[in-house]
Amino acid sequence: MAEKLTRRRYMLTAVSALGASAKAFAGTVGGKKPALLGGKPVRSQPFPTWPVFDSSEEKALNTVLWSGRWFRGRGKQVDRFEAAYAKLIGTKHCLATANGTSALFTSLSALGVGPGDEVILPPYTFVACVNVILLCHAVPVFVDTDRETFQIDAGKIEAAITDRTRAIMPVHLGGNTFDVDAVLAIARKHKLAVVEDSCQAHMAEWKGRRTGSFGTTGCFSFQASKNLNSGEGGALLTDDDELAERAYTFHNNSRGKVRHSYDFSYSYRGTNVRMTEFQAALLMAQMKRLEAQTGRRSENGAYLTSLLREIPGIAPAREYEGCTRNAYHLYMFRYDKDRFAGLPRAKFLKALAAEGVPASKGYSPLNKEPFIKETLQSRGYRVIYPERELAEWEERTACPENDRLCTEAVWLTQNMLLGPRSDMDQIAEAIRKIQAHAAELVKA
Repeated sequence: MAEKLTRRRYMLTAVSALGASAKAFAGTVGGKKPALLGGKPVRSQPFPTWPVFDSSEEKALNTVLWSGRWFRGRGKQVDRFEAAYAKLIGTKHCLATANGTSALFTSLSALGVGPGDEVILPPYTFVACVNVILLCHAVPVFVDTDRETFQIDAGKIEAAITDRTRAIMPVHLGGNTFDVDAVLAIARKHKLAVVEDSCQAHMAEWKGRRTGSFGTTGCFSFQASKNLNSGEGGALLTDDDELAERAYTFHNNSRGKVRHSYDFSYSYRGTNVRMTEFQAALLMAQMKRLEAQTGRRSENGAYLTSLLREIPGIAPAREYEGCTRNAYHLYMFRYDKDRFAGLPRAKFLKALAAEGVPASKGYSPLNKEPFIKETLQSRGYRVIYPERELAEWEERTACPENDRLCTEAVWLTQNMLLGPRSDMDQIAEAIRKIQAHAAELVKA
C-alpha cells in the first residue's frame, strides 16, 4: 500500500532534492580546519534574537498601563486573549494562567488528582511535569521514551496502568507531537483523563487539528523561550463546561467565575495563579506574528532535516504519521559518536559552538532525579502509600531507552529556525566539517 502523503511528508520530499547536493558538498569541507583547531568559523553572525517585538508590544503594554486596570478582575485584556486563543486552538474554553506549570497544576487539581493517585508521564520532559504531580501528593509513573521521536512510547503506557492511575500526562516535546491516536485510545479504554502538555507545541498539528485540543485539558506555556511569549504565562484549554468552571475557581483562590463582585463565598480549594492584564496584552500583540513565524520554522526545519539525514551519525527526530505540522520549539537530533571517530558529544557541542552554531545536550533522565525519590520517602508519602509500593517505585519506573537518548540528544533552539534557508546550510556545513576532522578533534 502506498504511504499516505501528508503535508509534512510532501515538504520533506520536495526539499530532499536539494539535500542531494549535500554529498557533493561534503567533499569541500574536508580541507577546512575546524574553528576549535584554529580554523575560520562557518558562521560569524548570530542567529535571530528572541523575542521579536516592535512598537505593537509597546502600545499594548502602554494601553494597560494608562488604563490603571492591571489585573483580570478589572480589565478586559485577559478575557480577550482567552477568547482569541480558544478560537485559535479550536476549543470551547481557555483559562489564562500565570505560567505553564500552573496550567498543569490547575488541570490536575480540577480533575481531582490527589493523595493515593498515580499519573503517567514521560521521563524526557521539563521538571514542571513531575513537580505538579508531587504538589498534588500523587505518584509520578514514568513510561519510557520512543528514542526515534523523543516522545513518550505509547506502546508502553498500558502496562504502567494500575487501579491507582488517574490521568496520563503526555508531552508534545519540542513542538513535535506524541502519538495522539494511540494515547487517546488507551485513555478511553481505561477511562482516564488526559492532561495534554502542549507547552512546547504552539500551532503544532495532528491530522490537521491543533495540539492542546485533544485532551481532557490542554496546557500551554508562554515563558520567555516559548514560540508564543509573554515572559511568563500559561493557558489551560478544555471543551468541558464543568471542568472549566472548576479550573477557574481553583486558579482564582476558590472563587468561581459565576459570582457577584463582593461575594466572598468559596466552593473549592484553590490558589492564585491568574494571568495579569499586561501578559495578556503582550500575547495579543505577539499572536499577530505567530502563524508567519511557525511557517518559517516548519519550512526551515524540514529543509534542515533533508540535509542532516544525509550525514552518517546524525538522526533527526522522527515524526509520527499523524503529525501534520511540527512547531519546532526545538530542533532535535541524535548524535552517534561512533560515526564521528569516537568524538564525545560534549566535544562535538563545543566544536559546533566554535563554528557559530550553539547547541545543547538537552534533558537528563527526569525519573532519576534524587529529589523525586526523596519526596516519595518523605513522611507525608509514607503515611499515604504502602511501604512496598514506594520501595518498588524506582524499579517500576526504569526507562532504559530514555537513558540512552539522554546520552545522544542534541538540541537547537527555535530562534535558530527563524532566519534564511542559508542558516540551515551553515548548520549542516558545520556538522560535516566537524565530522571530516573528528579524529583530529578527539586528540585535541
